[in-house]
Order: sequence, then C-alpha cells, then structure tokens
Amino acid sequence: TNVHGGYDQAVYAYAHEDALWWEKEINEEIAAGRFGENLTTEGIDVNASLVGERWKIGSVILEVSQPRIPCRVFAGFWKRATLIKDFTEAGRPGAYLRIIQEGTAQAGDAIEVVFKPDHLITISDLFAAKSGERSKINEIKEVPYLSAGFKEWAEKIAATQN
Repeated sequence: TNVHGGYDQAVYAYAHEDALWWEKEINEEIAAGRFGENLTTEGIDVNASLVGERWKIGSVILEVSQPRIPCRVFAGFWKRATLIKDFTEAGRPGAYLRIIQEGTAQAGDAIEVVFKPDHLITISDLFAAKSGERSKINEIKEVPYLSAGFKEWAEKIAATQN
C-alpha cells in the first residue's frame, strides 16, 4: 500500500472522455481498465474534481483524494517507453478516491456530486504540482482533504519556496 491501494487509493477513476482523447492521440483502441482504473466515468471531468469532493454512485459514497502519478510498471503495461512523459504532459491523470460509505454500484449508475469543499484545488492542480508546476503549493498545503503523504510533501515543498 506504499504505492498502490490503501485508504487514499481505494478506487481509481478514469474518464471515458480522456480515454477517447488517448485513442486519437496514439491511434489505438483503448479498452476499459487499460489505465488500471476500476471506475470508468462518463460525463464528469475527473481531473477538474476538487480534492475532497464526494461522489455518490449507487449506494457508495467516494471522496476524491489525489491524482495518479505514473510509474515504470504503468509504462510497461502499455509497452510504450515514453508513457510516463506522455501521460505527464497530457495532464489527464484521473483520480484516486477513498471510500466514505461502502455499498454497491454497478455499470450505468449515475455519479452524483454530493459535496464540494470550499477550496479550489483540483486533481489537475495536484498533478501539475507533483510534476514541477509549484505556483499553487501554498494553497495546496492548506487543503484539509489531502492524504498524509501529499500533505507532508506539500508542506516540505512550500517551506523551501517561502
């Protein structure tokens, strides 16, 4: 659970619209699950979701926690040596979510946003910061919904910039 899984990474959501973008980009059909996601969304901009935003799907309630950061294993699954670089440049990481309320969800269930926190930090903002764009680091470190690892990282980076 150091790298995958655990409370803050219980579910990985990737948008169908982003998968379609990749299909055009690499001229290859992409099957559901190819990004390692266990939730494929449609009609919700996963990357623009706010850290701490809550989604109800069926009877399940999930909370947006952090972006996926690509690794060598991910690149290996795709047999694409430049995938980490390409994935980072594309800025379409998808989001990990924590489970707030267990229940059941099934294909075709609507995603209802049932809570939006009172900050403006998105999954894209966290991903950009982890990728080197640190202009929002002071705002990021104040987000109460950050995972412990992201909180520690953001505080460390902010301390070196201030």
